Amino acid sequence: MVQDNGFMDLSRRRFLKKSAVFGVGVGLDLSSVPHFGNSPVRIGIIGLDTSHAVAFTGLFNAENPQKEFEGFKVVSAFPYGSRQITSSMKRIPEYMQAVQGMGVRIANSIEELLEETDVVLLETNDGTLHLEQARKVFKANKPLFIDKPVAADYKEVKTIYSEAKDRGIPVFSSSSLRYQQQVNAVRNEKAIGKIIGCDTFSPAEMEPSHSDLFWYGIHGVEMLFTVMGPGCESVRRIYSHEADLVVGKWADGRIGTFRGMRTGVHEYGGTAFGTEGNLTLGSFDGYEALAMQIARFFRTRISPVDYTETLEIYAFMDAADKSKQQGGAEVLLV
Repeated sequence: MVQDNGFMDLSRRRFLKKSAVFGVGVGLDLSSVPHFGNSPVRIGIIGLDTSHAVAFTGLFNAENPQKEFEGFKVVSAFPYGSRQITSSMKRIPEYMQAVQGMGVRIANSIEELLEETDVVLLETNDGTLHLEQARKVFKANKPLFIDKPVAADYKEVKTIYSEAKDRGIPVFSSSSLRYQQQVNAVRNEKAIGKIIGCDTFSPAEMEPSHSDLFWYGIHGVEMLFTVMGPGCESVRRIYSHEADLVVGKWADGRIGTFRGMRTGVHEYGGTAFGTEGNLTLGSFDGYEALAMQIARFFRTRISPVDYTETLEIYAFMDAADKSKQQGGAEVLLV
């Protein structure tokens, strides 16, 4: 557990710990949430095989950080990270050098990292390692952000959230595309009224060790769920070597689709359809908005995304795999 530095009384700590597990706090007014005190909150990073680790370090360790990042510092990183996926593993030396240049010490083990940090970013690109790595963080009672994917298959995603719940450990996971400007406007600002449907697209390269859409399609699927909200009951998937089209039917009759691209231009986007108009969803905005949510999560111990919605996103992708195996048949979410 992160030290409270005197700003929370016991009852509030207990409330936040319980609330964080269940995702309570969406829409919470954070203007009155204090910083942790004069001592910076020490962030540890597990996994230097993704550019996300470098991007987050740059935001938190900036010489003159934005207000949202004040009071935090990435102090330690354990670089591994994938030792099996070549495209990830080969990045580690470059990213080690990059974070060291921003004042981060390289730890020899996760256990060593946990001894010198208060909160953790699990950035390992290889989701097959996430359950094992997350368990070490849970044992140390540290709040944990898990970068995409939560794990490499749905069974392990459920296990991570179940064990976090049992231990009362705050966990948050999200794609940065959830906080893309137009997506946020639709979800949180009701820019086009009530949502009646949505189509999204993103790259969807696949990694054999992961469920198909977990590796990269998660970005477009998370955009879809951010706009539509939870409540999807069934999925159909049309698959080809170059692309996927996944059609979800929500319990209230709405239809949402995701197109996963494996050729063509590497872009993200879509269209949201509302009762007061339609809105084109723009491309990738960077990691700043997600990092702000991570900082707020570390302060409050409350996930900005209800864990049940995150589980449904992964159930949707798991059902899409089953539909592919069944030749495009409709598959119910479980």
